[in-house]
Amino acid sequence: MADFVGAIDQGTTSTRFMIFDHGGNEVGRHQLEHEQILPQAGWVEHNPIEIWERTVAVARTAMGKLNLGATDLAALGITNQRETTVVWDRRTGRPYYNAIVWQDTRTDRIASALDRDGRGDVIRQKAGLPPATYFSGGKIQWILENVDGVREAAERGDAIFGNTDSWLLWNLTGGVDGGRHVTDVTNASRTMLMNLETLQWDDELLSFFDIPRAMLPEIRPSSDPGGFGVCRVSGPLGGEVPITGDLGDQQAATVGQVCFNVGEAKNTYGTGNFMLLNTGTELVRSSNGLLTTVAYQLGDAAPVYALEGSIAVTGSAVQWLRDQLRIIGSAQESESLAAQVEDSGGVYFVPAFSGLFAPYWRSDARGAIVGLSRYNTNAHIARATLESICYQSRDVVEAMREDSGVTLDVLKVDGGVTANNLCMQLQADVLGVPVSRPVVAETTALGAAYAAGLAVGFWKDTQELRANWNESQRWQPAWDQERREQGYGRWKKAVERTLGWVDVD
Repeated sequence: MADFVGAIDQGTTSTRFMIFDHGGNEVGRHQLEHEQILPQAGWVEHNPIEIWERTVAVARTAMGKLNLGATDLAALGITNQRETTVVWDRRTGRPYYNAIVWQDTRTDRIASALDRDGRGDVIRQKAGLPPATYFSGGKIQWILENVDGVREAAERGDAIFGNTDSWLLWNLTGGVDGGRHVTDVTNASRTMLMNLETLQWDDELLSFFDIPRAMLPEIRPSSDPGGFGVCRVSGPLGGEVPITGDLGDQQAATVGQVCFNVGEAKNTYGTGNFMLLNTGTELVRSSNGLLTTVAYQLGDAAPVYALEGSIAVTGSAVQWLRDQLRIIGSAQESESLAAQVEDSGGVYFVPAFSGLFAPYWRSDARGAIVGLSRYNTNAHIARATLESICYQSRDVVEAMREDSGVTLDVLKVDGGVTANNLCMQLQADVLGVPVSRPVVAETTALGAAYAAGLAVGFWKDTQELRANWNESQRWQPAWDQERREQGYGRWKKAVERTLGWVDVD
């Protein structure tokens, strides 16, 4: 058998290709950023063609660095930014419009209308999601209603939809020459269109958005020996490498963190923060602003579900300090600048740039910095930014405890922000529980590789994956309970100041 498994990690700001060995160790990678297109306030888009070209480029470069060919890969897995919506022409392969990114808020009127007339309750019950700008269904509806010719093309069966996983899978497996139009249960569960119990597209939900069923990809398990096709691109992947894994990025990180037992949770720190709690084969309905979602499905086994807390802006708040305020020159500088002060000096920053996601789901919120005095410096702003990441995560932990009764003993963390040691210490302080980072911090790509490798027998079972997991660092809480609760109370007051800032019809 081949010695490695490859993983495509198509994220919000970049695409990377990673190669793992049987021990789950990274042996190679290459990564390229892509353009963030911001046509107007609240709109966020990507160029799907650029994403496809960058995907091919990073795969070729990573394989080339190690002088590997297709026969060296046992399988290929894909993980992706979820909810980001692409609609393209199956005859030409050309997108009808830019990809509408998960952060985009242009569909706020669509989401609000669903809640006003009771359809929102049906979506919550069937799809496990609140009506929100976050998810794919409203974005598809917007494209059908606002881009000339797409409605007619969809009725003819020419215009098809996918999150970025489906877009890449279609291109990887042949594109206009027989490309597979498929997705997996985790990505499908992020559309407001899939019934969580049947794991199929739901006609009633489709009718809410007036979406033709023919637009939608076939739904497959996350780890599937034959469901996603074989790679047919030229170059080092061109030897028909089987594509056997597909998971949305946060579910992939859950697999990469080997959260296979009920009650295990992970938190991924990227552009946003995403915490998932494994609830097993039981569907747990949230009454505290969390999402019920599919965590993964391995082959013919029953699906495993999760409660999820999705936070829109965390790592991207650090990018905002760098790119808009320009008080730091790199993301790494946020740690050294914030470390110049002992605390935030009474400053709280709620980065509700796209409204607030879990557990609030308030599209009328906007960002606010509160508690400023002349005493405060850029270091206090930087520290408040790091604290905002941690307080938003505590909001989600509290909601999970209310919904599930689970009190965390430790929080497994991964993603780019975990390289910021001060931020991780603050996370332990704010939560009052230890925070644990694994040796392989890029668990999103690792989870996609695990799903692909399990499907072809590269790894025997999930117990073998557990044996691969090793801790790199652990942060213990240092704050006393009084400081912890005082800080969280002031955070809640700051959140209140952001609500109702914009009018949503």
